[in-house]
Amino acid sequence: MIEENDLKRYDSWARHHSLHGTTELIPAATVVILRDQEHGLEVLMLRKNSKIAFGGAWVFPGGRIDPEDQVTGADGSVDDLATASAAAAREAAEEADITVDAENLVWFAHWTPPPITPKRYATFFLAARSATGAAGEVAIDHGEITEHEWMRPQDALTRRDQGDIELVVPTWMSLTLLTRFANVDQALAALDDMDPVYYLTHMAPSENGPVAMWEGDAGYEATDPSILGTRHRLTLGKDRFVFEQTTD
Repeated sequence: MIEENDLKRYDSWARHHSLHGTTELIPAATVVILRDQEHGLEVLMLRKNSKIAFGGAWVFPGGRIDPEDQVTGADGSVDDLATASAAAAREAAEEADITVDAENLVWFAHWTPPPITPKRYATFFLAARSATGAAGEVAIDHGEITEHEWMRPQDALTRRDQGDIELVVPTWMSLTLLTRFANVDQALAALDDMDPVYYLTHMAPSENGPVAMWEGDAGYEATDPSILGTRHRLTLGKDRFVFEQTTD
């Protein structure tokens, strides 16, 4: 069952962490490619080969930042955002044969995986309009990527709850954010207007499933989901994910 993969993955991570400790962070970037259709906004989803990291999960185009992606500023220092944008545009072309303009990507989040994760991709999340227009022609290699599909964000979330597809935490959270928007213009304007959110994830087991916690959660610093108080977390339940965030 797809919903059981989260539990198995967490147990596997815990065993790996106990044996090998915390791994180094790998700089990465991903791009959420959007298009408009009659029934609303859609996002391009790619399914990872089952034999690689996050195998079988549906994700956005992206991957590690390579040396050739590096962009330097006038003072000679590395421009991290421009470098991430270059990497995201390259990955979109390599994984889906889709062109996005690296200079016009909208940065809306940065994810740092919990120490328990065997491969820790510290990832810029960026968004872009599909340059191919409404048709959204996509070509995948059937190697690293085995399937592709344009999905409405809410449909992807529903399919995850029904056990039809698998989503990892950053993808689930990004799709949930996108359900607020009716079209690409609205989404890109809102994402550009917000301050990028930094998710430095802490993760621990609970009786309801693994819990991903972020700054503002009462259990965040101690990595203990049982601590009562404010909430900023996602519980990876067997039947569904449950997001909680305390607001003022």
